[in-house]
Amino acid sequence: MTIQLGVDIGGTGIKAAPVDLERGALVGDRQYVATPHPATPAAVAITVAELVHGVGTDGPVGLGFPGVVKHGVTATAANLHPEWIGTNAEKLFSHHLGGRPVAVINDADAAGLAEMGFGAGASQPGVAVMVTLGTGIGTAVFVDGTLVPNTEYGHLFVGGTQAEELASTRAKEHANQSWKQWSTHLLGFLKELERLIWPDLFIIGGGISVEFRRFCERLQTSAPVVAATLGNDAGIVGAAIAVRETAVWRPSDRIDEEVNHP
Repeated sequence: MTIQLGVDIGGTGIKAAPVDLERGALVGDRQYVATPHPATPAAVAITVAELVHGVGTDGPVGLGFPGVVKHGVTATAANLHPEWIGTNAEKLFSHHLGGRPVAVINDADAAGLAEMGFGAGASQPGVAVMVTLGTGIGTAVFVDGTLVPNTEYGHLFVGGTQAEELASTRAKEHANQSWKQWSTHLLGFLKELERLIWPDLFIIGGGISVEFRRFCERLQTSAPVVAATLGNDAGIVGAAIAVRETAVWRPSDRIDEEVNHP
């Protein structure tokens, strides 16, 4: 059994658990804390460090981040604090984790890695799209199993409005939308993705995926639409996988160097 720690950072909450990489499953209970507000880099890094300490594992840490991540640097942060833009997140988290190596990946990409490896997308040929629904909308695109990173299609405009302002879980709750109203917005988003990239499979993830039966019949698209097998654990599992799939950042002797720039 190969155990790796995964952390899923969201705009509302942060989750962590050790993961068995051979089975793609959590080992032990999932730990959860609320995302600090304002969600500045320092505040989130401190919260993550406390959460990881509570889990009690050693070794590298994989973290899913709700924004574009390029070479360890966060380029967007739509549902966190704007100070994240341009922050070297890998150095920042490693610093607050006492120098432990870390790998930081887009959170939807992390969830997609988990589903393509162990869930609904396993062995799926062609183009598969993971759609995570929560505070915002995340997407992960795979071509014959290979990730196309940082797609962030949740920020596409559908009918003049960003998709995540209409079809995210938060949008449903804030507008008190019925399942019919909300699923109509979600369908519009999926059809826009079909118009642009013609996927062979949609995988719906995020916490709301446990209610998939309540809205799936309204999602009439050319490609099949299925629920994420790993549910809301996919982000944690995928973050742990990212440690194996990507080069983790290993701290230099100058661990106290500036972390707010690449």
